[in-house]
Amino acid sequence: MSALLEVAELDVAYGDVRIVRAANLEVREGEAVAVIGPNGAGKTTLFKAIAGVLGCRGGQVRYRGERIDGLRHHETVKRGVVYVPAERELFPQMTVIENLELGAYTKYGARAERLDFVFGLFPRLRERRRQMAGTLSGGEQQMLAVGRGLMARPGILLLDEPSTGLAPRFVSEMYRQLGLLKGEGLTILLAEQQVPHALSFAERAYVLENGSIRLSGRSQDLLGNPQIRQSYLGMT
Repeated sequence: MSALLEVAELDVAYGDVRIVRAANLEVREGEAVAVIGPNGAGKTTLFKAIAGVLGCRGGQVRYRGERIDGLRHHETVKRGVVYVPAERELFPQMTVIENLELGAYTKYGARAERLDFVFGLFPRLRERRRQMAGTLSGGEQQMLAVGRGLMARPGILLLDEPSTGLAPRFVSEMYRQLGLLKGEGLTILLAEQQVPHALSFAERAYVLENGSIRLSGRSQDLLGNPQIRQSYLGMT
């Protein structure tokens, strides 16, 4: 099966500082894939480059066989590549429903249908729909950030550190809801520091360290890898 998303020899830099170095990865349609690694490994930079938020210094990004490196972020969203940043980037003085509707700017005619879908996945957002986004709890804000991404009807959802700032019970709930999305066939590329959650969720994973892919493989195989167990799971 050909890849839905292909990243080939991707280089990304801030000025003269090379952050991502010749990265290669692929995600097939309907698959959940994780990118794991320590803080500062380059995960966010990689995701921003794939999504068109940052420019690439070299290499290629292909989506459905067509190059999307060089496109701006709003153009990649129209193609179906939707990025949910770790910072969430909500509009705190706007209501939940207003934030969600902003996510449908490329599919505005289908916003009512998409709202029903998001509220079905996150019933708490339906309850809070008239509430200002800035007054939500951290877990609710993460639900809203993911829900806003889903409003664009993504072909692939790029989730950057979805567990950031969440209490453990909210992390478990978030992954339960992501599991529902995976069960419906949504393709997901996930960056995460919480390695046990990421490897339990994804079929395959890539290990990013110092901007380079160091390891890759099936999640179950990586869970048994001594280097992963020692470095990321605190086990020997």
